[in-house]
Amino acid sequence: MNSATVRKLLVRGMLAGLAAGVLALVAAYFLGEPNVDKAIGFEEAHAHEHEMEIVSRGLQSTAGLATGVLVYGVAFGGIAALAYCFALGRVGRFGPRATALLLSGCALLAVYVVPFLKYPANPPAVGNADTIGRRTTLYFLMMVLSVLLAVAATILGKRLAPRLGNWYATVVAVAAFALLIGLAFAFLPAVNEVPAHFPATVLWRFRLSALAVQLTLWGAFGLAFGELAERLLNPRPAKAAAPSAVTAAG
Repeated sequence: MNSATVRKLLVRGMLAGLAAGVLALVAAYFLGEPNVDKAIGFEEAHAHEHEMEIVSRGLQSTAGLATGVLVYGVAFGGIAALAYCFALGRVGRFGPRATALLLSGCALLAVYVVPFLKYPANPPAVGNADTIGRRTTLYFLMMVLSVLLAVAATILGKRLAPRLGNWYATVVAVAAFALLIGLAFAFLPAVNEVPAHFPATVLWRFRLSALAVQLTLWGAFGLAFGELAERLLNPRPAKAAAPSAVTAAG
């Protein structure tokens, strides 16, 4: 793949990430923000001291949320496009659309779902401020392990395919990935800092909404980028002029 094509795919990836970010923003605003408000209400009701608000809640839930989600969408879209350039043709005989969807699904699993299962997202009022550095380190460690193991599983499957066939090679690779992730789950320390009497419904609705936002983001990106990549890499031939129109012109 030449540099011009990579550059075009990079631009399309960023555009697809922006479009996916808009949809994710809608999901975050309508699904996540109500639970954030409830968590903040719980925090304020149980706080001994009220801190001065530097940025208003209204600004956080609108302009702040939009900026964060859209910038994230553009950034991850560009990174995913570069990964797509490397993966296309190397992960099987998939076309541009199928490769984009496969890459999005695997990235969603490795980058978000697996770390989420070990260290799920928490709303405000959940988590000790003194341990935020430790919790952040553990989360990113889990994410890096998940991505590296996913890449290793893909390489393992490719190498076993000539001897075992695609089906059994895939089964072995997935089983190896699940086993090593299970070991990581077992050995990495657990984090449970949910305050007493915190509403369980709010906690789980927040976590489900966070998962829904990521599903929206990665799913929309896979569909949008797959379509853009298909049009770039496999352009449709121009339709020939109708015979009657050619005769009339002559």
